[in-house]
Formats: sequence, structure tokens, C-alpha cells
Amino acid sequence: MVLSKETNMVYRSELLKVEYPKECDCLTDILERQNIDYDFLLDTKSVWCRDYMPIQTATNRFVQFKYKPSYIDNNTLISDGAKVCKQLGIEPILSDIVLDGGNVTGWNGKVVITDRVFDENTQYSSRTKLVSQLEKELEAEVIVIPQIKSSQRGHVDSLLRFFDKDTLIGNNRFEEYSYWSRDLNNILQDYQLSYIDLPFFHFNDEDYWYNDLGSYINFLEIDNLIIMPIFETDQNRDKEAAEVLQKHYPDRAIETLNINDVAFDGGILNSVTWTIKR
Repeated sequence: MVLSKETNMVYRSELLKVEYPKECDCLTDILERQNIDYDFLLDTKSVWCRDYMPIQTATNRFVQFKYKPSYIDNNTLISDGAKVCKQLGIEPILSDIVLDGGNVTGWNGKVVITDRVFDENTQYSSRTKLVSQLEKELEAEVIVIPQIKSSQRGHVDSLLRFFDKDTLIGNNRFEEYSYWSRDLNNILQDYQLSYIDLPFFHFNDEDYWYNDLGSYINFLEIDNLIIMPIFETDQNRDKEAAEVLQKHYPDRAIETLNINDVAFDGGILNSVTWTIKR
């Protein structure tokens, strides 16, 4: 599995410039200031490029999962990741498993995915067979954690990610739903993993119930840079989250960015970027 900190190229959908021009420009400013290479993906149908682009398991190995999420019923919003890859000169391995890229976080030999993958792949006769196939394609042990039941997308990138091979970092377990924290704690024990609690909050909005505000873990990590979302609804919480990241990533440049308009639509910085190692 190619680690986020090993990646050195970040892509965004060209639609980000159209749908969120201010946020796109601010992100570009940070990337240029930090000397991070970037480009835009053509012929896409949504800004959520993390989801429809492939998973890079090695420098020259990409796995393209099916992008057919249950929460999208409009085919005009379904991007063809393999087609976009062809424009980049990438020939991914094609999988028949439905899986969003935003629902995968990994370290060498390990991958964490939420159980949304079971909901979207009922063609498999058993969960065991599905996990076995995932492990073969990702060349890693697959650890399945519970999704947030009320989440529209059910992705892992708004919950947690790997900090190192034996440690996860993610939403503060005392601030998340108790059923999720309880089940996660059991999984941590089963797999002998440690956990770093990052400040987190739920932002309730009836019109945007699927919003991702409060999920600081949905940051962009590339090379020696972390770009962390801030929400400015609670200045103390923003500060606390930044302090936790600065403490645990002392060798990284940490930038902050408010892209609440994106977050209201259900994703944040990891969601609108696709990073690879060239």
C-alpha cells in the first residue's frame, strides 16, 4: 500500500474550479507555497475524485474498483475512473467490487474499510469471500470497522486513518456515537492497534443532514504536508485539533483551510483530492 506521506502528486477534478472556485484557489495557493505538484482531472462528473479514482497499492500498481455507490441514483454523476486513468497513462487492475476510494485507508500490509462495503456487494455469497477477494486485490489484510449508521456515504475517511502501522488516528471516541466507539474499541483490541483521539463534533443541519463538518480527520496528507480543515464554528475546537496534529506530526508542515461549502455537501479535503506516488 502506498502511504499518503509517500505520495508526491495531487489531482483534483476540474469541476472543483467551477463548483467551488474560492476553495479551489485557496487550496492551490497552499500547494504552490509548499511546492507540491498538482494537476486537474478531465472528463469527470463530480468533484469527489478520491472515490472514483483507483487505489495505488505500489508505485506501478493501481486497483480500480467499481464506482456505483448506493447513495447516487443519477448516472450522470458517476465518473469513469478507468477512463480518466487512460488519459493519465495509467492502466489499473479492474475489480468487480463496488468500493469508494474514500472508504479505504491503509498502511503497509493493512487496510481499514467500513462495513458499507458489505451493503454494496450483496452479489458475494458471504462476507468472508468478499474480504478474501479484497485482500487479494489490495495485497493487504483487511480490517472492517462499523460505519456511522446515519452517514450518507459510510466512508472511513471521515472517521479515521492510519498514523503508523500499529496506530490509528481519528474521531474522538468520547464524542462519536457510543455504538461506534464501543465496536471500534473491540476491533482495536482484536488487532492490537493503538488509537489517537482527534477532536471531532457532529454539526446538525436539517437541510444538509449529510454534511461532513466537524471531521478534522478528513485532511489532505501528501509528502511532508498536511492540510487540515477548520470550520470556524468553534474556534477552540479548531485550535485543539490543530494542536493534536502538530504534536503527533512534528516533522510535517501543517496548513489549515476552511472549505465549509464543500463540507456541507458531504466531503472535505481528502474527498476532493487524489494523491499518488509517481
